[in-house]
Amino acid sequence: MTEPSSDDQRWSVPISALEHFAYCPRQAMLIWQESYFQSNPDTVRGDIAHQAVDRGGTLTGRAGARVWRSLPVHNDRLGMHGICDTVHLSADGPVPVEHKSGGYRPGGPADLQVAAQVLCLREMFGRPIPHGEVFAGRTRRRYTVTVDAALEAVVADSVEQLRQQIADPQLPPPVNDARCKRCSLQPGCIPEIAGHSRIDLFAPRPVGDHD
Repeated sequence: MTEPSSDDQRWSVPISALEHFAYCPRQAMLIWQESYFQSNPDTVRGDIAHQAVDRGGTLTGRAGARVWRSLPVHNDRLGMHGICDTVHLSADGPVPVEHKSGGYRPGGPADLQVAAQVLCLREMFGRPIPHGEVFAGRTRRRYTVTVDAALEAVVADSVEQLRQQIADPQLPPPVNDARCKRCSLQPGCIPEIAGHSRIDLFAPRPVGDHD
């Protein structure tokens, strides 16, 4: 997380944390505030799938479009920052493409993540960007995410909810449902137990910057 300055008491929250928060608030706090993370086959597959885009730099994509890899982005109005896997620059403007190793679920956390990237690029480039895309490795397809006023409002509200959760000394309660079965954080999360304070589970640490 980016610590607020004396004249701006908002936290600039990482877009990746926003996606985790939309999926499971407890997972987001364990990863981003407590630095707790465990790998499993799903996370390893995701790491492997991201190796190409994590190299950075530019290349030429479909129809001659220029493609930026691992492009840092930010939105000062909402207070969020992150890194786009790829941004495809064409005559219609920049389009962020979020790469996922699994499948795609419309309206899921990936939509919120790519919408946040679109809002960052709108502010940075000063031009309308109507949509972003999610590339699902399981189907090898791109899915369009239209970022309208309604989705923009969801992103803004989610950023504020995440910021409030950061300031809360209590861990969010575990969901303890089907999401937990494949979650790599299950051993440290203890989803069947609620009400733990962060300081009861983890030693405090200074807050630093994360992308």
